[in-house]
Amino acid sequence: MSPTIAPANRSGTVTQSDTTMNDEPTYAIETTGLRKSFGETQAVDGIDLQIPRGSVYGLLGPNGAGKTTVIRMLATLLRPDEGTATVLGHDVVRDAAEVRATVSLTGQYASVDEDLTGRENLVLVGRLLGFPWRDAGERADELLAAFGLADAATRQVRTYSGGMRRRLDVAASLVVTPEVLFLDEPTTGLDPRSRNQVWAIIRAIAAQGTTVLLTTQYLDEADRLADRLAVIDDGRVIAEGTSRELKAAVGASTLNVRVQDPDRRSEAEAVLGEVLGLEVHDGTDRDALSASVPDEERAAAALAALADAGVRVAEFSLGQASLDEVFLALTGRPAEDRVEEPGAARTETTEART
Repeated sequence: MSPTIAPANRSGTVTQSDTTMNDEPTYAIETTGLRKSFGETQAVDGIDLQIPRGSVYGLLGPNGAGKTTVIRMLATLLRPDEGTATVLGHDVVRDAAEVRATVSLTGQYASVDEDLTGRENLVLVGRLLGFPWRDAGERADELLAAFGLADAATRQVRTYSGGMRRRLDVAASLVVTPEVLFLDEPTTGLDPRSRNQVWAIIRAIAAQGTTVLLTTQYLDEADRLADRLAVIDDGRVIAEGTSRELKAAVGASTLNVRVQDPDRRSEAEAVLGEVLGLEVHDGTDRDALSASVPDEERAAAALAALADAGVRVAEFSLGQASLDEVFLALTGRPAEDRVEEPGAARTETTEART
């Protein structure tokens, strides 16, 4: 599915894309020293970002890292404690109304009404945004077709799958074409097919010139979608760059080894460390180890060294760096799940759309 979505303004009129950028800021989003606390919890601790117009930018990190709090401040749903942030040149505190007029937010939780049909949900959003009845209906039909939901248009949303609800939620964010679209963990909890559908939608939105800022816990998602991304942990940016640059920082591949005899795990760790010349980390269980490797030849040498030492390997794999490997390299610990951010309570996305 590759949706084609004509841009529309608040009157319901389809508009032509304006590619001129005279007197417009180079960056769609800029933040300097952005901070936010909830009681004694420092959710965001001095974040600096520069996100070019028309790009897809990812905020990558585990639960509780501060991603949602950043999004909520940029969408004017939370007031920063310190620092500055601008969206398309508008300050999120002084010019909050101007920011809200140019952005749209799809939060972690679907904000659609389950008692309404898919079409009724989109018509409702259109009416709230000032569309006449006829234009709201036409825009709803256009979006339902673009997002592959036309056959389910007259069904109550309570009958939709998780992927269908998420697609409808994103569609509602595009009733009026935003200049900046915030997507907070858009595919969490979706099956692989639904994830791929949402990814196609995001690519189509970005291709039409909308700046997309998305948060995600998944390195593969950032790899597929983001032009650049920032890795956030404990409310701070700990790395920034392209997905390729981040992978290079932790090694081209990750070697995962499970020893047959758990009592020889320490010996295996020493052998791997000596051959690879790199730190070896705990794996997913007590008899597993993992390490970044620069190439397949070094991985083969490490496995051969284990065999020479008489350490039998139950299984091994060589694959692309995962989110855990990135965080192990950057912070020295895995990206374990955290508690939900204090400011990340459920927010109806209509709050940002209007």
